[in-house]
Amino acid sequence: QVHVVESGGGLVQAGGSLRLSCTASGRTFSDYTMGWFRQAPGKEREFVGVITWSSLPNYAESAKGRFTISRDNAKNTVYLQMRSLKPEDTAVYFCAAATPPRYKYDYWGQGTEVTVSS
Repeated sequence: QVHVVESGGGLVQAGGSLRLSCTASGRTFSDYTMGWFRQAPGKEREFVGVITWSSLPNYAESAKGRFTISRDNAKNTVYLQMRSLKPEDTAVYFCAAATPPRYKYDYWGQGTEVTVSS
């Protein structure tokens, strides 16, 4: 069982920045692929970005150029650095762990809320 916890959400003005953190339990965190997702009010959850076990990032079009995902395996932590935030980035942000051998997003955090004011 992997326990995932997000933190760092809050209220920020449009154009501002925010960094979310996500920690996941387990001895083999370096083998996890970690994904970020978000769900805005009244909308379905959507993919934001991912960082693979080999530290290769990939982003949704809405995140490219503004968001950066990184990881610190020594701290069992992955980060989502968000810049140039827009009101439409307002959502609950979730982190999920995909573990070997299936690499499916089986473990999810409770989410952290981000509100971007205009």
